[in-house]
Amino acid sequence: MARGTVPTVPDDGKTTRQRRTSPLVVVHSGAGKGKSTAAFGLALRGWNQGWSIGVFQFVKSAKWRVGEENALTALGRLHEQTGEGGPVEWHKMGAGWSWSRKQGSEEDHAQAALEGWREIRRRIEAETHQLYVLDEFTYVLKWGWVDVSEVVEVLQNRPGYQHVVITGRDPHPDLLAIADLATEMTKITHPFDRGQKGQRGIEW
Repeated sequence: MARGTVPTVPDDGKTTRQRRTSPLVVVHSGAGKGKSTAAFGLALRGWNQGWSIGVFQFVKSAKWRVGEENALTALGRLHEQTGEGGPVEWHKMGAGWSWSRKQGSEEDHAQAALEGWREIRRRIEAETHQLYVLDEFTYVLKWGWVDVSEVVEVLQNRPGYQHVVITGRDPHPDLLAIADLATEMTKITHPFDRGQKGQRGIEW
């Protein structure tokens, strides 16, 4: 795509402006690093546009406080104090149920994920945010904790101007089928491969 020129112009009866302001379903997947990082980058751009941002983390420990959370919540406070940017909400959907799943039973984790999704659905139906980041949401669909057909229906029929960004590996084919933008992060090399653990400012 050169200089913002699209390769085709669909015969859909819409104006260029209408197409340019259509809300998107975005999926960041793949085995490579950067899925959540890219999603939070979009959240920063959305905040700058004055959008209401809702971040919902699904498969990271509730105790894990990533740098983006500190940054975005600080920007939310800045909005409250000065009106600059947009409001920000950050929610961890569950208590301590990371990939290690050390706390609670499988049923507890599944119920927490389902309750988290139900809250997101309520917000989408109420047009609460302009941008939703559903971090690591592909996993709860893969594990069957949330019904993918319901998610697809809600996303396809969401009202108003609401972008939804979903991250995680192995996205369900039905989710990819409705994505307006899908990117797969492919790992070529990673510090972990040579025994280097995560470091501040890179992983969190």
